[in-house]
Amino acid sequence: MKKGAIHYLLLALGWIFIFLGILGLFLPILQGILFLAIGLIVLSRRSPRVRLFNQKMGQRYPKYRAIQDDATARVKRLMEKFSRKKPRSD
Repeated sequence: MKKGAIHYLLLALGWIFIFLGILGLFLPILQGILFLAIGLIVLSRRSPRVRLFNQKMGQRYPKYRAIQDDATARVKRLMEKFSRKKPRSD
């Protein structure tokens, strides 16, 4: 995939999570705060404005920062795990 396509795909994914989070605030079935946090994490990778907002939220709410750092570390480990090339068995 091209860089531009990945950029727009991540933006769309982040906004979908934000939308689900807003719905989750009103519907008891969805976890609104969880989806909002995931959406902010995804959007902060591509948007400087959201990254700044995320940093301010982390300073104001240290528990949010700890959860976000833990989630970021998990995603990095998963990405490393999936990016390793597996040996081919011909």
